Amino acid sequence: MKKNNQRRIGILTGGGDCPGINAVIRAITKKAILKYDMEVVGIKDGYEGLIHNQFRPLSYDDVSGILTLGGTILGTTNKADPFHYAVKSGNQWKFEDRSREVLRNIEELKIDGLVCIGGDGTLSVAHHFYQEGVPVVGVPKTIDNDIKGTDITFGFDSAVTIATEGVDRIHTTAQSHHRIMIIEVMGRKAGWIALHSGIAGGGDVILIPEVPYQTEKIVEYIHKRSERGRHFSIIVVAEGAKPVGGEVVIQRMVKESPDPLRLGGISFILAKQLEEVVDLETRSVVMGHLLRGGSPTPFDRILATRLGSKAVDLVVEKDYGKMVSVQGNSIGEVPLELVTEGPRLVPKDHELITAGREIGVSFGN
Repeated sequence: MKKNNQRRIGILTGGGDCPGINAVIRAITKKAILKYDMEVVGIKDGYEGLIHNQFRPLSYDDVSGILTLGGTILGTTNKADPFHYAVKSGNQWKFEDRSREVLRNIEELKIDGLVCIGGDGTLSVAHHFYQEGVPVVGVPKTIDNDIKGTDITFGFDSAVTIATEGVDRIHTTAQSHHRIMIIEVMGRKAGWIALHSGIAGGGDVILIPEVPYQTEKIVEYIHKRSERGRHFSIIVVAEGAKPVGGEVVIQRMVKESPDPLRLGGISFILAKQLEEVVDLETRSVVMGHLLRGGSPTPFDRILATRLGSKAVDLVVEKDYGKMVSVQGNSIGEVPLELVTEGPRLVPKDHELITAGREIGVSFGN
């Protein structure tokens, strides 16, 4: 039970899971308890828990030993936007505004600050609630590294590490069998994972959403490699990559989700197109959710701890409506409103793209 005058901090995790979330939960809980004698409440399954008033107290012991665990001990969902909440009626889905219920439940919880850990969707909803008077602080979380206002997000380094290991392993079999191997990684609108893992893994062709590709340019590049005695090629492609004048490949639609499009399969389409005109066998590997799972890298454990610690400070200082962020080598804060302006994309003149071109990497254009 909450003691008289004891402050209470709430934590929720929304959107897709990624390595490092538990490290943030651990940092917030331990610091809040040890330094500020606060009570900590974990909201179950993101905003779903706030809609249905489902939560659990978090003690020091509850978060001990979770630093290295992937996923989130609180659960998460990427479908529960309280302002646009999906409800099934017969065979049809309709959307309702359940935000009033959330505001009542938050008031009943008597929390002094709600820390929302998530990507652009989760943090945009958090900003909306801040405008409704909720004392909110955001922590940026996404493997895609596409949140405005921060130089990097935790989870990104882990995803790049996993993707790069995949490229490394594919490299040997591609070279042995004289094949074109296409590795598809996550990245709907932003190609940060493909760019970094492609450069780190020695990819020959890197395709990202920000730079539409031309299939004929890729074919021309592969032929030139063959002329130099390189009878194999590694292509790293983001799931949101698309040809010039073309569209993204949609794997399926999730009608009950506020963002119903689920991308995937560009690697298979590209493989078929290349095999028809290039005299090399072509294979595709989709890494998909492998990038989200498992233990966070040391870098992400440290970053998550720093961000979680800063989030507690903002709650104590009542500096609400902010998102903790990485600015150079420092941890700071920016207005949550920045997140609502859209994703942080890879600039077409990014230094890694320039460096890649200068060492012979093709970006398909």
